Amino acid sequence: MHLHSYRLRNFRRLRDVHVELAHDISIFVGANNSGKTSATQAIQTFLSGGKVQFSLYDFSSHVWPLMDKIGEGEGEFVETDLPTISVDLWFEVKEEDLYLVIPILPSTDWSGTLVGVRAELAPKNAAELIQRYRSARDDGRAKADALADGPGEYLPWPKSLSAYLLRELQREYELRYFVLDHAQFDEKFQALEGYQPSPLGNDPSGASVLRSLIKVDSLNAQRHLADPSTMPGGNSRSEDLSKRLSRFYQRNLDQRQDDHQALKALFESEARLNEHLAEVFGDTLERLRRLGYPGLNNPRLEIKSALNPASIMTQDARVHYVVGDGMQALRLPDTYNGLGFKNLIYMVVEVLDLQERWKAEEEHRAPLHLIFIEEPEAHLHAQLQQVFIRNILDLLAIQGEVGGSFASQTIITTHSPHILYERGFQPIRYFRREPLCNDQVTNVLNLSAFYAQESEHRDFLQRYLKITHCDLFFSDAAVLVEGNVERLLLPIMISKAATSLRSSCICILEVGGAFGHKFKSLIEFLGIVTLIITDVDSVTLLPADHDGDDDDDDELELDVDAPEARVVGELDEPVTNDPAQAANPAASRRYGKKCLPGEPEAVTSNQTLIKWLPAKRSIDDLFAVTEQEMETSRDCATRVRVAYQKPAPVAWNGRNAELAGRTLEEAFGLENAVWCQRQEQKGLGLRLRRAPASPETLAEGLHKRVSGDKFDKTRFALGVLSARPEDWQVPAYIRDGLIWLKDEIDLEVEAEMDGASTGE
Repeated sequence: MHLHSYRLRNFRRLRDVHVELAHDISIFVGANNSGKTSATQAIQTFLSGGKVQFSLYDFSSHVWPLMDKIGEGEGEFVETDLPTISVDLWFEVKEEDLYLVIPILPSTDWSGTLVGVRAELAPKNAAELIQRYRSARDDGRAKADALADGPGEYLPWPKSLSAYLLRELQREYELRYFVLDHAQFDEKFQALEGYQPSPLGNDPSGASVLRSLIKVDSLNAQRHLADPSTMPGGNSRSEDLSKRLSRFYQRNLDQRQDDHQALKALFESEARLNEHLAEVFGDTLERLRRLGYPGLNNPRLEIKSALNPASIMTQDARVHYVVGDGMQALRLPDTYNGLGFKNLIYMVVEVLDLQERWKAEEEHRAPLHLIFIEEPEAHLHAQLQQVFIRNILDLLAIQGEVGGSFASQTIITTHSPHILYERGFQPIRYFRREPLCNDQVTNVLNLSAFYAQESEHRDFLQRYLKITHCDLFFSDAAVLVEGNVERLLLPIMISKAATSLRSSCICILEVGGAFGHKFKSLIEFLGIVTLIITDVDSVTLLPADHDGDDDDDDELELDVDAPEARVVGELDEPVTNDPAQAANPAASRRYGKKCLPGEPEAVTSNQTLIKWLPAKRSIDDLFAVTEQEMETSRDCATRVRVAYQKPAPVAWNGRNAELAGRTLEEAFGLENAVWCQRQEQKGLGLRLRRAPASPETLAEGLHKRVSGDKFDKTRFALGVLSARPEDWQVPAYIRDGLIWLKDEIDLEVEAEMDGASTGE
């Protein structure tokens, strides 16, 4: 049996989300303040069985105005209008485990694999609640009116129903439990219209039934391990690793209290007791060794006693770090090792401790043990993060007597791409913020569904994201750039054109025009704000009867998105939009040489522009598109815009023209013509030997220079970085794209601030 999924309603920013879980491990990811921690705390709060864990601040911000509207209304109201917080828990149960869930089976003729139970924080009596609120409100205002100088602007408590419940929630609300019938829910686990779940009986109570099914433990992100800096006078909540291991010993391991041989050994030899401790901790240290700790070049762990004959069985065992071998070995206290290793050991011991305590409950043990681990990456470098996530399931493997119907399930919240890509797409549950929907709302996406539906590019995407360890899943927005030059220059261009973006979490992915469109499905699935900065990549067209046999290296380029035998020069559809011409085989032509964008009949070879945005091939069409055609919006949370070179004002030698470069370097050279052609900027590689006579000849010269084999793109980027930022200007197409991105992010920030002001 395992927890298949759960639906949360009105809990903080999780207005109505359905979270599907893997049977073994699920990873919650998302930008800051997207609701990951709330999704774990909700389960812990409900399963604690006590309403005292809730406060009004746990209600989603959108229900506060609804409360106040009901409170200020007059006369009758519908009892169900008062907001509640609820969670629907859906367990997947095999036939042999049905005896475990008998209390929550909807009927004797139930069939299937999913059984559900709802826990709900709801008013005890809505009518009496409203009556008590209005009575308190009227009484307070009457007393304020009776003041000698009048109430003025003073509004006594409770000025609104939400203010009343802020103080009286525990008295007015209670926890209720219901049995759910999966046949009355749709495929998205939404109840069918008119369905009313059956109340769970009072014997046993709903809280007891839940606790009999599932035990929830958590390992929080704040793990206060001692460090030399937190010794006397430091953080009082910190503890050293030795004390933590001692508690583990006292709770779970064979203490040998009745082992007289061990007691005798205590007085005969300290060494014998140390052997005893080594034996006791052997399994734990062996598990640590499997995690890769302490590694080839790090000191190993050894458990030694701090002898106190009067209280040896409760005395703290001490962890030492052994450097060297034999009699010359140096033993250092655990405080002298780094926080990273101590944190890894701490997590392993804590997880094993939680599982041992669950197993120790024996006949009262819940069949499902759900463990939340928050931000395991704290203090761990990348390799240790990967080691931990790679082996966590082995740590939780249930041995021998605990097998059968019993299972452990793990949920990890993280901001670490190293942890994320070690497990691949399928365990990921992405928490997407949707602040532009007039409220602070989060939607939870199951990337195993994306993995199943995106068969064409999923392997490429997984390999790319794993290799680059990018932070796409944790960012406020993404910028897909053409190449290394754009990636190097983008930070300084942001500081010049859209300074406020420096305060946002922006993920920059170097994908190239040939690969950018492969990210389309993932970007749209995640709904992340995205700017695509790419090149127009103009090329000529060869005659229809051209055989493509040309010795010019610039003529044809490999198409990485096509079968191996094909090249970019083979168009997979006619260039023309005229149906009559498209039907003519002569209309199917081949790509030729790179050319200036102004060349007649020039087309783009950039697959992102052709297959994603703006879905045009002709350069004339690309230049003619409107701003609206350069961006798309699938819903309120998915905004994507493309930025590529378009004609911009170029001033040179007293003449002006509207010209476009083929690449970033050409566009930069045209829009910074005077600066780039100075002798002192020769290092950029854009200065022409002969001064061009006109903007047009300048464009031709720059195109020939940049397209040449000797042009060093990285040297160009570093040259721009070494110059004073105020001496040059950001090319117009990038500047416009960054301003668009800034405006989109600013809208989200404003929405977040508005949501926070309503109590979120």
